[in-house]
Amino acid sequence: MTIAITGATGHLGNKVLEELLNHKVNDTLVAVVRNEDKAKSQLSTDIEVRYGDYNDLPSLVNAFQGIDKLLFISSPSNDDMERTVQHATVVRAARDAGVSHIYYTSISNADHSTISLAKLHVATEAIIKVSGLDYTFIRNPLYTEVFINPSLKESVKSGKLVSNTGSGRLNTSSRNDIAKATAQLLLNDNFKNQIIDLAASSTWSFQELADTMSKISEKEVQYKAVSKNEAVDYFTSIGLSEPGAQFTASLYDAIEKGDIEQTHTDIERLIDKETTLEEAVAQALSS
Repeated sequence: MTIAITGATGHLGNKVLEELLNHKVNDTLVAVVRNEDKAKSQLSTDIEVRYGDYNDLPSLVNAFQGIDKLLFISSPSNDDMERTVQHATVVRAARDAGVSHIYYTSISNADHSTISLAKLHVATEAIIKVSGLDYTFIRNPLYTEVFINPSLKESVKSGKLVSNTGSGRLNTSSRNDIAKATAQLLLNDNFKNQIIDLAASSTWSFQELADTMSKISEKEVQYKAVSKNEAVDYFTSIGLSEPGAQFTASLYDAIEKGDIEQTHTDIERLIDKETTLEEAVAQALSS
């Protein structure tokens, strides 16, 4: 069995490869990357490195030769039209190269999400179905690290955590948890033509985040709920670009409306233990 991963030098791809290596699988592991030198310096010598660019169909057809299972990690482009074209190119290459089974990193609750990214992922899922390939759609929630990362140290220092999430609850999973679950899916043949949602089995709020930060740092952090416009002003004042502030405030607005609070049990079935809010905050504040 030969398993290939696109975007293998990115955070998720790298962690999935580490998980597969930890399982000491007998399968051949292939990293499909744009920068072969970077990959060879970063990845284990047990991993075969092949060149493949989402904008270059022939390179992908060549890279996918002999691949049984392909983990297709979505494009990092910020332009959804460009990403859609790139994704269609990857799927076409997989079909033309004779890949047996494609695993695609989609978004949690894709059919109903109001997050702008959802449209791209629904479109890509449709393209994969049209291709006729066996598939597994791995619908990932937003990464815990998007919200809980070393930047929280500034909130500890200022004593306030500002957002326009209101009392909305978030369903997020850590990259480590998602990588562990994804590795399990790749090592199992029982998920053909299925949708797996890796949203966590529990949710959290920004008030709970502030309380947890206070507990771990032993300094009081107060949660300050603001309007969307106030949030944009605040985010720009602390260094975010205007587009970045607008995107973040829009995402938080969706959270306030309950858009990403849906829980699922798939990840519970695939990994031993999910990362807790307290564990995530402790790691972020100690980094």
